[in-house]
Amino acid sequence: MNPLLCFARVHAALPRLACLRLVCCIVALQWLTIHSLVAQTSGRVVDRDTPLEHLSSDFVMADGPCWDGWSLIVPDVKGEKILRYTPKKNTLQTLIPDAGRISASFFNHGRLYLSDNGQGQLSFIDGRKKVVIADFAQLKTEGEKRDYRPNDIVVDQQGGVYVTFTPQGKVVYVTPEGELNTAVESVPTPNGLILSPDGKTLYVSSVASKQIWAYQIGQAGQLSAARQIAAMDNGPARGADGMAMDRAGNVYCAGPSDIWIWSPSGKLLDKIPCPTKPINCTFGDPDMRSLYITAAGGLYRQRMKISGRSPSHASLQLTPIGKSKTSRQQDSSIPSTAIPADLIFQPDVVYAKYGERKLLADIITPKKAQDLPALIVVHGGGWHNGDKTKFQALSIQLARLGYVVASIEYRLADEAAFPAAIHDCFAAVRFLRDNAQRLHIHPDKIGAVGGSAGGHLVGLMASGSGNTNLQGTAGNLATSSKIQAAIVMAGPLEMLTGSVAERSRSGKGFSNSNSWLRGTVDEKPTLYRDADAFVQIDESTCPILFMTGEFDNPARNQRSRDRLSKLGIATDIKTYKGGKHGCWNRLPWLDEMVPDMANFLREHLK
Repeated sequence: MNPLLCFARVHAALPRLACLRLVCCIVALQWLTIHSLVAQTSGRVVDRDTPLEHLSSDFVMADGPCWDGWSLIVPDVKGEKILRYTPKKNTLQTLIPDAGRISASFFNHGRLYLSDNGQGQLSFIDGRKKVVIADFAQLKTEGEKRDYRPNDIVVDQQGGVYVTFTPQGKVVYVTPEGELNTAVESVPTPNGLILSPDGKTLYVSSVASKQIWAYQIGQAGQLSAARQIAAMDNGPARGADGMAMDRAGNVYCAGPSDIWIWSPSGKLLDKIPCPTKPINCTFGDPDMRSLYITAAGGLYRQRMKISGRSPSHASLQLTPIGKSKTSRQQDSSIPSTAIPADLIFQPDVVYAKYGERKLLADIITPKKAQDLPALIVVHGGGWHNGDKTKFQALSIQLARLGYVVASIEYRLADEAAFPAAIHDCFAAVRFLRDNAQRLHIHPDKIGAVGGSAGGHLVGLMASGSGNTNLQGTAGNLATSSKIQAAIVMAGPLEMLTGSVAERSRSGKGFSNSNSWLRGTVDEKPTLYRDADAFVQIDESTCPILFMTGEFDNPARNQRSRDRLSKLGIATDIKTYKGGKHGCWNRLPWLDEMVPDMANFLREHLK
């Protein structure tokens, strides 16, 4: 019943003072109701428009899954096999029969890492070859009754592995060389674990207490400064199991009946109710916006509003036992992403912060670097997908030319609308300039390279540094964000006009720009103008090299080139025979494009 109607009915029978008290109670009740609803709905990260999908029940007990770049690897711990789910085909196949009791998997550095709970071992599969990294029998001391059986695992950027041993209350760090170091002990029933995006914090769940603990990572994998960030106190049932993490650093943990989602500081953001007890979870799909959940009822999938992080160095496709190699494995057009010995690789460097959100860059530096020019590499993906590893092969080639290369992540459309992405790009420029001495770069020689949506952002970096709407608030705003040279690979500079505007108005199908700018060009003309690099070209715009495949759209930025030439700003276009969109990530086009980049940068940046 409406409380105000109730008040009207009893008004005549109540003294004036009692009536006033009732009004106060009603107002308070209404405020509390509204406040409660706001609290429940704030920070939602689950896509509620897409229901939870039950993909398969063909498991005895599905456990710790992982995404390998194009498919989901799912251990069946009680069925003693490993399966692969391919979203594109919606198929489930056996990858490794007779695998034993594998409780968790993790894909990193081109390897599939496996936690063998049955044999008490940690191993990885490289192609079809299995390599045992560690045998945990050596951890057992005299007097201990229980064998050391690994539970969950997570792999860091150096190739070291954290492993939980639930009965023993320990987390063990396996170094890249295979040494076993107790990272922390006396942990109450440790189970799931996950690393923060910057690799400086390890989150560990406690199955009995249903708590999540955060540990600071020190030398040799040692953990310290334990702090409880969350407790899933929703009844007597046990359960704080496997965990996942999105690109913003939010923690996802399988509880007794839900996936609980927490901010890095421990604020409850959302829940995903599961029809059966959840066991573990991980992000996957090409856009990394699907949370895959293993549960007592099999395999589930829930679409999210924010994406997870792609696996590092996902350059290897695993082959099912008994099957021949796929055409993808045999594809010689995929360039190597291995870091050469003459380069220094610094992963996950924090270049900007927005509250709890840390933005990361992979920085590649030539050895013996001193006062070198720098390049910011901006990945593509339609402003909605991709991550900083997407252009790693290109970044390596540019670093070998004698540049300090920072390949950056930026906030995608699912996390934040325009102008967040360009805010991040300019923040990266300020970071490099403010840290020039430490990074061995020349502060007045900073360029940018981007492809597709990243090309658009680089074009906007070239022409829009004077637009205060594009600067954001991260870093030292007194530092210039101007770049000295730009390379745009198949990215549109025009947003108010051209193909982007045409698609925005057509109403046919999905429009990346409409989603990113939260409206059509007619609904949000001011935002589209700010996003339009072409209209912002003036005498202060830096030189721009345009690059495109023959079968892309070489004429896309003709108006921009004409305007640059009219202003006396150096510009050129290179077109590559047989190249399609994204050809810079393939051979032989990458090898053809890098020398052209070198010539342009030599003239305008060195």
